[in-house]
Amino acid sequence: MSERIIPLVMCGGAGTRLWPASREDRPKQFLPLFGPRSTFQDTLRRVSDPALFERPIVVTNAAYRFMVLEQLAEIGLEADILLEPARRDSGPAIAAGAAFAQMRDNAAVVLALAADHVVRDTDAFVSACRQGLAAANAGRIVTFGVRPERAATEYGYISLGAAVAGEVRAVATFVEKPDSQTASGYVEAGYLWNSGNFMFRAAMLLDEYRSVDPESVRAVTNAVAQAGRDLGFVTLDPDAFSKARAISIDYAVMEKTAHAAVVPVDCGWSDVGSWHAVWELSDKDGQGNAAQGTAVFEDSRNCNVSTDKALVALEGVDDLVVVATQDAVLVSRQKDANGLKRLVTKLKALAPQVTEEHLRVHRPWGAYQSIDRGERHQVKHITVTAGERLSLQKHHHRSEHWVVVRGTAKVTVDDLVKTVHENESIYIPIGATHRLENPGKIPLELIEVQTGSYLGDDDIIRIEDDYRRS
Repeated sequence: MSERIIPLVMCGGAGTRLWPASREDRPKQFLPLFGPRSTFQDTLRRVSDPALFERPIVVTNAAYRFMVLEQLAEIGLEADILLEPARRDSGPAIAAGAAFAQMRDNAAVVLALAADHVVRDTDAFVSACRQGLAAANAGRIVTFGVRPERAATEYGYISLGAAVAGEVRAVATFVEKPDSQTASGYVEAGYLWNSGNFMFRAAMLLDEYRSVDPESVRAVTNAVAQAGRDLGFVTLDPDAFSKARAISIDYAVMEKTAHAAVVPVDCGWSDVGSWHAVWELSDKDGQGNAAQGTAVFEDSRNCNVSTDKALVALEGVDDLVVVATQDAVLVSRQKDANGLKRLVTKLKALAPQVTEEHLRVHRPWGAYQSIDRGERHQVKHITVTAGERLSLQKHHHRSEHWVVVRGTAKVTVDDLVKTVHENESIYIPIGATHRLENPGKIPLELIEVQTGSYLGDDDIIRIEDDYRRS
């Protein structure tokens, strides 16, 4: 019997329901939607009490691995980070986490959590985890059923069966997302929202999964057993993992097992599935307006503004969402999430880069942002984290000029190694082997001016790289 829980945080997915803030290369779980921390960071902090929770496991993919590491460091936590070689939905991802947890502890109890959910009452959630632990130790696969605040049509529901222990009940049935009238009936009948978070003994989950899809479980456990290590990350074996069937854990296990149980909970939960949900969770003024960033409202009600830098002013409008990033602006009706879905589908065909990439691009050493670009020039703002360095590289088609605006740079250009201070610059000729490093204690910021006949990233020829990208 396990007395502590291993959190398993799933953060490898991408979506555009919060476009243009959320994009393929930086999805919503890594965004600070409600303050200084991301929902990924808040999820980990919620399950960080060592009296109840063990070292967490994070399942993500290679594209997000350094973002995960950076955000863990910002909140002072460490985790075992598993990298999926391909997306296979939540079923194989949770099975991989369970198999890895079982390698750590054969009797492990695992708490599988989505990284992009919000929980406003941590104490209530942790109390539900304590109740779920007893049921999980007794062989139940436990889900967390949220007592509905309204007749929501965007969530699945759970009907309750017989009592198991304390407030834990057996699951009678899982039901799909209903229409409005059906949802009202579910709420009146005492159904719960299905939060999509689960607790189970690792061995139990794998046994139940194996009973309905042995090939996928074999593929996943082989991927874990044959996993490699790269810069501290656990890299699941790609050949083995690719043989697992892509399926959600709900369809793979939860709707088939006879051992499903549910803990009813009131914890202020939301899956933050739309900008309307963000507005519901945000602080508002007396007219119901919410703002992340600088916004001014005049004769406007129930509006939601999120802006990176530009001031947004609204006058004489109601029930609008305005999201302003540095390369895209969304104006939408508050409650029409399906309209945004249709819009993003069009954008993927007409301008896919605005659904996939942010202007600010994160790298394992820091980040850069394009400021201006022409036919033969590009200007970037580059930030290098203290102690980090870029690859040793060269370019065939462009030269670069670096101007340090904050911190100190250590620059290598062929045989020259030079320290460049604030308000100093250095020139990198075409074809020169060069490297940029931050030897200081504060972030290094510089302006890079590129000139040449071709400015694409595929003209970066890496010779040495601390992050093994060469």
